[in-house]
Amino acid sequence: MLDLLLRDVRALTMREDRPRAHTVGVLGGHIVGVDEEVEGVSARRVVDGGGAVLTPGFADAHNHMVWFGLSLAEMDLSTCRTLDEVYDAVAERAARLPSDAWVIGSQYDDFVLGGHPDRAALDRAGGGRPVWLKHRSAHMCVVSSAILDKAGILDDSAVVPEGGVVERDASGEPTGLLAEQAQQLVDALVKPYPVEELVEAIARASEVYVAEGLTHVTEAGVAGGWIGHSPAEAAAYQLARQRGKLNVRVELMPATETLHPLTDELVGLDLGVRSGFGDDFLRIGPMKIFTDGALSSKTAAVTQPFEGDGGVGVLGDDPEVLRNRILAAHRGGWRVAAHAIGDRAIDLTLEAFERAQRECPRPGVRHRIEHAAMVRPDHLPRLAALDVVPVPQARFLYEIGDTMRASLGEARIPWLYRHRSFLDAGLRVPGSSDRPCVGTGAPLAGMRNMVERTTSGGVVLAEDERVDAMEALRAYTTHAAYAACLEDRRGRIEAGMQADLVLLGDDPTTVAPSAMDKIRVLATFVAGEVVHGGESLTYVR
Repeated sequence: MLDLLLRDVRALTMREDRPRAHTVGVLGGHIVGVDEEVEGVSARRVVDGGGAVLTPGFADAHNHMVWFGLSLAEMDLSTCRTLDEVYDAVAERAARLPSDAWVIGSQYDDFVLGGHPDRAALDRAGGGRPVWLKHRSAHMCVVSSAILDKAGILDDSAVVPEGGVVERDASGEPTGLLAEQAQQLVDALVKPYPVEELVEAIARASEVYVAEGLTHVTEAGVAGGWIGHSPAEAAAYQLARQRGKLNVRVELMPATETLHPLTDELVGLDLGVRSGFGDDFLRIGPMKIFTDGALSSKTAAVTQPFEGDGGVGVLGDDPEVLRNRILAAHRGGWRVAAHAIGDRAIDLTLEAFERAQRECPRPGVRHRIEHAAMVRPDHLPRLAALDVVPVPQARFLYEIGDTMRASLGEARIPWLYRHRSFLDAGLRVPGSSDRPCVGTGAPLAGMRNMVERTTSGGVVLAEDERVDAMEALRAYTTHAAYAACLEDRRGRIEAGMQADLVLLGDDPTTVAPSAMDKIRVLATFVAGEVVHGGESLTYVR
């Protein structure tokens, strides 16, 4: 007897040999067959889909789940259109807090505001309280004088980490703007977060994710650096799962700062833990290594200067240190997820991957380049030769495409967040959001951006890189499974696959692109169990 039978559905199986099905059977958390393969088999639960569309569960190959969950409890500054609106929001929040409490906000956009918030204005709006406002790129933040003082920046006692930038005005005074690794100076004042606080953040994020059809996400950096929130961050995920508050499968990327020597030649985590450790619900993924910054902050490492200021960005550390870090992780049995946005950072990353494979061959390892934002034509065959997985975020084209266009100039736009060129080179492109950085992380919105590639200002960026709706769906299903080295377990509707499924109100491959992100997620199943939308299902028995 089956645990679940879904009938009268329009299933997009993502299988080339059998692209459509109408009945799906589930037993023990796995799909056992479709249509005639389960014909006549009884089931404990039978759901009549009423002709709704069924797809494999969506996956986000690069997100920051804890960070997003924490941001849900912070001021949302994404709707602010002027600096005065930011200051008003700070003042309103501060008025409800104790005199020594921190005022924390997220998602401000200097491009929209016409500049970054002013330190002195934050001092006034916050009534002298510590004020910490995070840029939508997550690669910058602005803080008030109280935080600059606590961090040792005002008296110059702070040691700015390599790859960090503390902005100063013409007189040498800190403006309050901190970029890249310099944000660790603020992090050190608030971290580690209590594990219980992280558990609740995970729970909040999980509820949003399953409502959007997500069944698997990759947490892009835990336990170290400026992206980690606690050395025990993995324990927070474990506790959330034990308490029934984690409804999606999660792959954790440890930050490179968590690595330490195991032998004279190897670095890793204690007990030899490395990529792949764990189970189908919570496992260790690649090692996260930053090689540069971001385009919106002009801290991405580029070969040719940005428009306007003539800067070429920053590398995350000394180039040889970064290369050796990648090589050490590779030798230690890790898959590597290198954050590389600018073309200079991608040059360095590819050099390191090529050297690693020469000195310690590991066929099929599937290292990744997170973001892979500025890929020159000469990079494409090198990526293909190494079978590197590029992980771009199409949503960025809409949210900050106009900013990036102004920073790069027209000549470099064809390199920007490629998709079709990657596929033509034989690479797989997973869907991802980088949430909460930049904007919404809803998969259906990401699919629309892959198809349209239009900025919020209405400009199409690199039209030749567009893909069709089926390819966009494949990015969030089969290609995301490939990026996680789990294509044998998820991403398709067929016997033996995990029963992670999404029931949709319409077909994303046939509606107009402008309607893709408006499709309703009716229900989400993980391992055959309903984690969202149970009240809307029609049970026959």
